[in-house]
Amino acid sequence: MGDLPDGSSRPEDLKRVARILEIVQMIATAPRRYLRRDLAKHFEVSERMIQKDLEIVRHGLVLSLEHDQGGYFFERMPRLPALQYSFSEALALLLAVQVAQQVTGIGSVELAAAKARLEALFPAEFTPFLRQRGQTMPVTAQGKHRQQMLTLLNRALVEGRKIQMVYATHSRGGEVNLRVVRPYALYVHVRSWHLIAYCERRESVLMFKVDRIHEARLLDSHYTIPPDFNVDDYMGGAWGAIRGVAGEAVPVTLRFTPEAGKRVSEEQWHASQRAEMDADGSILFRLHIAITPEFVNWVLYYGSSVEVLEPKALREQVAEEHRCAAEVNAGNP
Repeated sequence: MGDLPDGSSRPEDLKRVARILEIVQMIATAPRRYLRRDLAKHFEVSERMIQKDLEIVRHGLVLSLEHDQGGYFFERMPRLPALQYSFSEALALLLAVQVAQQVTGIGSVELAAAKARLEALFPAEFTPFLRQRGQTMPVTAQGKHRQQMLTLLNRALVEGRKIQMVYATHSRGGEVNLRVVRPYALYVHVRSWHLIAYCERRESVLMFKVDRIHEARLLDSHYTIPPDFNVDDYMGGAWGAIRGVAGEAVPVTLRFTPEAGKRVSEEQWHASQRAEMDADGSILFRLHIAITPEFVNWVLYYGSSVEVLEPKALREQVAEEHRCAAEVNAGNP
């Protein structure tokens, strides 16, 4: 594999490097899963070409690649060298890991091990503070199921394998059905995980809530994600994760009280948001979004601390929701 006169690599060389790295990833993730013919079929090249790639893995990368009747595997994988962090870098990483542990579904054994290694970098005097700061939420049965589903879905993404799953829809009374999907991406919103995947039953790209996947298993059939697929383009201008019920994006202007407006403007809620202070100290919060039920509930959360200036339909909907809430609670002591 050589370079062009200008120092850049030929496209076919870059493609081969990417293929070799993916072969290493596939074998490391699923040992004894792939034979040479499987790899040739997956990459749509000859077995002879795959054999040359495997020789590079053995002799160029010096990895202990072996095989048996089941397929290729690594007898051992090299350990990465220890990295040196500054105090601020180590603290930032530790805080990020601690935050990740609060999101149900991420708290894996590997994450806990990484947290322990990061804690060990600090002087002993810091240990009580770091442990107190790092208290995690108890793992529920739902949390364990979510972790299992996320592990399986991530493996499907890495290996490019289809998933057969039993899924409960939100509509149609929670109807449960069997689907075969091709995972494209995992998307997290607040504390909720979603799978964006091509559904062979509906013949379209859909969003599935991970907690509604009752059962799932990897299939032997493979797929490739279309090169033009982009998560941001797919989500469009919708607020939150309820994409299917959103209409066209429209200008939205909200007027927050100074105190509430300060809290709202400090957070990144949507890519289109703009905040400015009015003459009386209130905050004008502008967005260009497709309004979803999630967004309406978000506005309702702030109660009398927010006024909808536009659009008119949203203002009327919020006012009606507040009227209904007042009627429901009017008779209560």
